[in-house]
Amino acid sequence: MATPNAAPTARPALPVRLLGLLLAGAAVSVALGVYSDVHDPTGEQTYTLFFTATINFKVWFATVAVFFALVQILTAMRLFGKIHIPRQVPRWLGDVHRLSGTLAFGFSLPVAYHCLWALGFQSTDTRVLAHSLVGCFFYGIFTVKVLSVRSHGLPDWLLPLVGGATFAALVVIWTTSSVWFWTEFGFPSF
Repeated sequence: MATPNAAPTARPALPVRLLGLLLAGAAVSVALGVYSDVHDPTGEQTYTLFFTATINFKVWFATVAVFFALVQILTAMRLFGKIHIPRQVPRWLGDVHRLSGTLAFGFSLPVAYHCLWALGFQSTDTRVLAHSLVGCFFYGIFTVKVLSVRSHGLPDWLLPLVGGATFAALVVIWTTSSVWFWTEFGFPSF
């Protein structure tokens, strides 16, 4: 029991590991931003696969990435008891959670590659500037999320916070690109 004259206990400083995770994420974001700004955009349509144009490819792949990210958010909410459907957590739900995150990230990569290589960092209007900035932020916060999953001794609030920020960033990127494309040009064909 503390004595009445004892000094209050100082709050512990943020763990060094947390600071390292945040610095790693910031380094990824800044590196992508600097590269996309100093790189001379090629303006090329890098690939189309079976799509009629690169923009169609990007709109569809970004939409699929958001779908898998939504699956990951919903499975995380069930795994952490924030929603209770289904009543009992299936044994395979953790695997679905991890796979959906991997697929969301995988579908985002060719889209980001084209943006970085062919278009570069742009600030022609507010939408494009937001898309460029949040795109760089997304991969930085994703880095923090992935590194924090396997790190022990971090605050309990960190993973839900960075997971939510990762999802929110992806939705902003998708809204400023795919949704914008749909409203301006219509739903893309394959």
